[in-house]
Amino acid sequence: MMSLLHIESIMELDRALLSWFNGSHSMFLDAWMTVLTAGVTWLPLYVMLLYMVVKNNEAMTHILLVVSCVALCILLADGMADGIAKPMVQRWRPSNDPIIKYGVEIVSVRGSSYGFFSAHAANTFSLAVFVSLLVRSRLMTVSLVTWSLVNCYTRMYLGLHYPLDILCGLLWGGLSALVSYMLYLRIFLRLSPVNNYVSSQYTCTGYSYNDIDNVMLVLMLTLAYTLLRAVYMVF
Repeated sequence: MMSLLHIESIMELDRALLSWFNGSHSMFLDAWMTVLTAGVTWLPLYVMLLYMVVKNNEAMTHILLVVSCVALCILLADGMADGIAKPMVQRWRPSNDPIIKYGVEIVSVRGSSYGFFSAHAANTFSLAVFVSLLVRSRLMTVSLVTWSLVNCYTRMYLGLHYPLDILCGLLWGGLSALVSYMLYLRIFLRLSPVNNYVSSQYTCTGYSYNDIDNVMLVLMLTLAYTLLRAVYMVF
């Protein structure tokens, strides 16, 4: 009985925290969050990350290894969220929760029925952590983690996830990235000798700072696009 009361108190706190993130009565922010949360918005970033991997790995086996481990990373993150957790836990999204759905600000759509845990949080954070471990650039780590957290914020702003959905998604996404990277490292060390790059032009894992800067440029340009798109949608 006490455990049920404890769980309900956590749920109540989760609903209360959502009110801090959900909506703002701003048409511009509504439009901006809608553009930011769309997966297609970030396709240029994904393409540029792939280009960076291809350019900085000479052997096709290394390229395929990175791509395969990234795919595994996303498969673990998304598969657990959408394929297992949501059907098993069956926790309503805020936008569909009978308790609060009429008090949640809905910007565009209410989404599918269940929201625990957030696939957006798991997928973006798993990619951010894996690439950060792969490249070992502080700039890229900060940028990609921030990008993931922004995506997480949009889901709460739009009323599609509770904070607990996001937190669990981040935790699982991070774990998925660590498992995938450990597998990558184990196979990589069998394929190649250990190389410690000592250069002002490359990270310690051999990724060019110029290519990292190009990824950052695409990220910034995409962010600028989301702002312009939001302005266009409002006016």
